[in-house]
Amino acid sequence: MAAFNVVKHRGDYGFPGGPGIVEGDQIPYQDGALKKRNELAKSLYNDSQSRCQLPGVPRITYSPYAFEIVQTPGSIQAIYEYAHAWRIFHLDRTAHSTGTDTFDGDSIAHWEGDTLVVDVKNLNDKTWLDTAGDFHSDQLHVTERYTPIDANTIWYEATLEDPKVYTKSWKMRFPLHRQAKNFELAEYDCDENSSATRQLSSSAQ
Repeated sequence: MAAFNVVKHRGDYGFPGGPGIVEGDQIPYQDGALKKRNELAKSLYNDSQSRCQLPGVPRITYSPYAFEIVQTPGSIQAIYEYAHAWRIFHLDRTAHSTGTDTFDGDSIAHWEGDTLVVDVKNLNDKTWLDTAGDFHSDQLHVTERYTPIDANTIWYEATLEDPKVYTKSWKMRFPLHRQAKNFELAEYDCDENSSATRQLSSSAQ
């Protein structure tokens, strides 16, 4: 699963293997950033999601929790099962807001034919891309593309740029599949003080 490692990886105890979602199967880290990535990977507790914080963008899209895209004449919103997360894709402006960086950043959207293009900035540096230590800085810029393939499938592509961490921009790609008809979004409320979370944090140290 990509939530465990975005590049191709073998399964390990408690972690399933997967084919990866990164184009070229390699993240172009700068030398110092690669060293930091390998250090971060030594402890899962370094991952903010192990403490029930939000996954960030684009990770929330390939986390193992459902989400719903709601479109109205004036806006598009993404509502996520995980931790009450909620994003607004702003169609009514072209400049990003200024102010504090957040887990979900600021999303400005426009249409290119049938493809919804979402430009995401103002992301903080507290999230990872997976549990394998793949990370970014507060300079991360994500461009998402949502392209319908058929009535039940959207092709998702994200381009990531970060001059502090990567040597060049790179992409991840994968399909998003519609759930069963009449599917209702459930609620997953992560609590850092729950026994399961404390167990994960203890075993990761």
